[in-house]
Amino acid sequence: MDRLRASGEVTSEDARMTIKLAKEFGFCYGVERCIDLAYAALKVFPDKPIYILGEIIHNPEVNDQIRDMGIRFLSGPNKVADIDDLGADDIVIIPAFGTEVATLEKLKAKGCQFVDTTCGDVMSVWKRVRNYAKEEVTSIIHGKAYHEETKATSSQATSKNGHYLVVLTLEETDYVCDYIENGGDKEEFLKKFEGAYSEGFDPDQHLKAVGVANQTTMMRGETEEVQRRIKAAIERKFGAAKVDSHFRFFDTICGATQERQDALDVLLQKPMDLLLVIGGYNSSNTAHLAEMGEGVLPTYFIKNAAEMADASLIRHWNQHTNQVDETRDWLPDGTLTIGVTAGASCPNNLIEDVICRLLELRGSSADEFLSN
Repeated sequence: MDRLRASGEVTSEDARMTIKLAKEFGFCYGVERCIDLAYAALKVFPDKPIYILGEIIHNPEVNDQIRDMGIRFLSGPNKVADIDDLGADDIVIIPAFGTEVATLEKLKAKGCQFVDTTCGDVMSVWKRVRNYAKEEVTSIIHGKAYHEETKATSSQATSKNGHYLVVLTLEETDYVCDYIENGGDKEEFLKKFEGAYSEGFDPDQHLKAVGVANQTTMMRGETEEVQRRIKAAIERKFGAAKVDSHFRFFDTICGATQERQDALDVLLQKPMDLLLVIGGYNSSNTAHLAEMGEGVLPTYFIKNAAEMADASLIRHWNQHTNQVDETRDWLPDGTLTIGVTAGASCPNNLIEDVICRLLELRGSSADEFLSN
């Protein structure tokens, strides 16, 4: 992968297929740190059972490796125990997304020891949300209400007696903006955002002073548009002179997420026939890369090389229907240029496997490239 990253592309032996890689892809520093800390825990506590709250990152292969190394999951498909089963001095790994304040307090009360792998960018968002709460400013969080990171961030607001509202789309943002300006049917509002706001949230009271934050793996441009629209609504409601009293904003997009989005944007300017985006199907930052590609050319979001059954069949994730689709004749004959990128939670070996599989499907291999 170092050779491929340096060259930026590889061409099949018959020159009928060129694979172009985004400049930035795959593991970010935060993910590497997270996994390194989990491995270190096994060495530091060789005689103790080690638990992890949930998926360490959103990649099934990495989570399977963690499980096979003997780390015990407390949630998800690999779950083998509950938090209630833990006792004093048990070792608990907190994943890169962080965890909810109530969960952390419960573990502390039991006397558990922590290996905290929470990403620094996520903790920066937490600090911002806590400050909003102290100022009695409601946090409007651009993200997915069901995502582990957003749940953890939301809990930071309520831990300081604050309130939050999670918005995912610009359509939802516009609905909130209209309510800020004109009011509306409170019951309809609460039903629309059910499961995405704090207990006791009242849009008539808690949208008078708001601060925007976000899940760190969202699209920067979309988050900026969310804050722009909300700020404009606040200005129309209260006047330009009073905006600072009613609105807060801080850029909390993960740097690695943005680097991968920027690199893909550059790659998409080049002539290509299709794009492969590699990563776990529940990975938010990978899904946004696939979203970027879909607007430009045929794009296939795959978790590993095995999804490319052959040149006539590929299985890929459809994030709009939340299911795996099958596409026939996805790798047409003739000369092809294929783009490849991967999310921040995708290990290098999976990316390499995909590239080797592409070459294999054209009767070639990576040996010639690697020997040069």
